[in-house]
Amino acid sequence: MSNQLFDAIDYLETEKGIDKDILMEALEAALISAYKKNFKSASNVRIDIDEESSSLRVLSRKTVVEEIENSLEETSLDEAREIDPNYEVDDVIEVEVTPKDFGRIAAQAAKQVVTQRVREAERGVIFSEYADREEDVMNGIISRKDSRFIYVNLGKIEAKLAESEQMPTEDYYVHDRLKVFVTKVENTSKGPQIYISRSHPGLLKRLFEMEVPEIYDGIVEIKSVAREAGDRSKISVHADDPEIDAVGSCVGQRGQRIQVVVDELKGEKIDVVEFSDDPVVYVSNALSPSKVVDVLVDEDDKATTVIVPDYQLSLAIGKKGQNARLAAKLTGWKIDIKSESEARAEGLIADDDDELDEFDDSYSDNEEDLFE
Repeated sequence: MSNQLFDAIDYLETEKGIDKDILMEALEAALISAYKKNFKSASNVRIDIDEESSSLRVLSRKTVVEEIENSLEETSLDEAREIDPNYEVDDVIEVEVTPKDFGRIAAQAAKQVVTQRVREAERGVIFSEYADREEDVMNGIISRKDSRFIYVNLGKIEAKLAESEQMPTEDYYVHDRLKVFVTKVENTSKGPQIYISRSHPGLLKRLFEMEVPEIYDGIVEIKSVAREAGDRSKISVHADDPEIDAVGSCVGQRGQRIQVVVDELKGEKIDVVEFSDDPVVYVSNALSPSKVVDVLVDEDDKATTVIVPDYQLSLAIGKKGQNARLAAKLTGWKIDIKSESEARAEGLIADDDDELDEFDDSYSDNEEDLFE
């Protein structure tokens, strides 16, 4: 065998991080397989590789017998004693059975093993590198498209952007640059597979982390995200320090920070609201930009009835119920929105005349107390 093979094995261990012992084991297995495939042989053979002399031998294990019935698995006592006079019947010895032209076959097998191991090693490196990027944002360039996926080049590998993960309001063209959210990294028989998204709520969260230092540093925390990709999103934030304006930090001076996120998402509208442990306050904030008169809370069913001014009803509900739907996703509370007039008709809030009567009764009682 050529010294180049052993030099290549040493190189793979040093540069690719492939264990030399693993390579040698794979090489031996490939050589045995090649020998059995090309030469009539028994199954009990092994390969002896001598690195110093760059040579190899095929050794067959044979049982010493007085009369040979199977020449592939047996050898005579006389032949055995030519190797070592101490051999006896029933001993097992190793006999060299290396074919004359085995070097050519061995070279082909070695090349296949090295090529395969290099490919596996490269796949392993790529998988390890990108497995750590799950639930992270990466920059990519659209390289090609087919009927099922848009393929985005992330540097060392193409990631798959499925139709269900695309933004419905966004057009995609080859060579476009875009930020993507890595949803899953798999190591398959075909190599690493990376799946990405432009519609995942995690993309919005990561973009804010990138643009808002207070979030990155942990001063401001993102509590929840609700998103209808390409159209509108809501994000709730909170700061333990009362001196920190969590919403203002995300919006930035003159809206500069949030505008960067909006631009990346091609104009998607984003509401940033203050988180609160009080469901009354939290639900009210989540229905922004609508004003809220009152919030009635049902703790058992985790449901709320929200009362808004009559002229704010359509704004609170939103186009096709979007504002209310996003607020419910954001808070985790069921939200039923009613106008003030509807709430009064159902007796959920006091009528103005009732409140006036209560005031008159109270005034009368106080007046009597004054005259007594």
